[in-house]
Amino acid sequence: MSSTTGTRGESVTPANPAFDTVADTTDVTALLERGRALSTPVLRAAVDRLAPPMDTVAAYHFGWIDAQGQPADGDGGKAVRPALALLSAEAAGAAAEAGVPGAVAVELVHNFSLLHDDLMDGDEQRRHRDTVWKVHGPAQAILVGDALFALANEVLLELGTVEAGRATRRLTAASRKLIDGQAQDISYEHRERVTVEECLEMEGNKTGALLACACSIGAVLGGADDRTADTLEAYGYHLGLAFQAVDDLLGIWGDPESTGKQTWSDLRQRKKSLPVVAALAAGGPASERLGELLAADAKSSDFDSFSEEEFAARAALIEEAGGREWTAQEARRQHAVAIEALHRIDMPQTVRAQLTALADFVVVRER
Repeated sequence: MSSTTGTRGESVTPANPAFDTVADTTDVTALLERGRALSTPVLRAAVDRLAPPMDTVAAYHFGWIDAQGQPADGDGGKAVRPALALLSAEAAGAAAEAGVPGAVAVELVHNFSLLHDDLMDGDEQRRHRDTVWKVHGPAQAILVGDALFALANEVLLELGTVEAGRATRRLTAASRKLIDGQAQDISYEHRERVTVEECLEMEGNKTGALLACACSIGAVLGGADDRTADTLEAYGYHLGLAFQAVDDLLGIWGDPESTGKQTWSDLRQRKKSLPVVAALAAGGPASERLGELLAADAKSSDFDSFSEEEFAARAALIEEAGGREWTAQEARRQHAVAIEALHRIDMPQTVRAQLTALADFVVVRER
């Protein structure tokens, strides 16, 4: 498979044998579309339960209506988690439809986290539109996020089965880890130094835990035993770390037209993302200069008025110190570990190939 430019000229195509047999892109698109098609009606029905105005605020967040309340065909995201939940059910020998409640529950928790994260991070744009807190105010962003979290548990528990109880336990555990990760992320913004190990732990909580849950929840609902579910979780956890490593690259070098965020967005928020942490840990002149600049930035009263050139200079130091390349290599390594997990359990070969293709898609992307 040829290399794909994902971050302003930098190839993020993982260099490992899994990519010799990557599925056609159209196959991945079909998997994502299937996940969206099967989960969206159930998701919309769940959101319709919310009391006004939370129902319309949530509909705006999902891209179903515009800021004036008119129907819209907005970008509702990549739908990776729903696609994984459906494949998870099929990996356990069940029908894809068995995983739909799990797909919806995970998507509700994911969007709960986005609503709160956008407010905490001060992000004004998501998916090329103003964020909920910007349009409807911080209070509605908090309330709707809380409501989506509650709905996620309702969607599962109302199934009334033993499998639903097992799935809910996995979802609540993943949700707690996700919140732990967000708390770590915020605390790291106020520290001069964060170790690579701390950063990976934070990203494993913030991104890996919920993606891991998406990869097991359908299997659990389909009647899989704990060994199968745990192995699928391992696949999802390492896939989540690969996903976040690519996100960290895009957070600094991503094209705003593709990402829907500002240029140098993570640098503007002083995030201690993997490229930054790896660059600071590398040593050498570029690493030392970067450390001096970031320490001064933390005390600066006019940081919000920095020019594009000042952020570009910091990004250049991160790259010179090796943070960009290290993060790209870490995405490849985590991808390889995720793929290896798929070979530890029995599943239909077609499903294994589709899970591999989705893993490839996660690492080779531009947004």
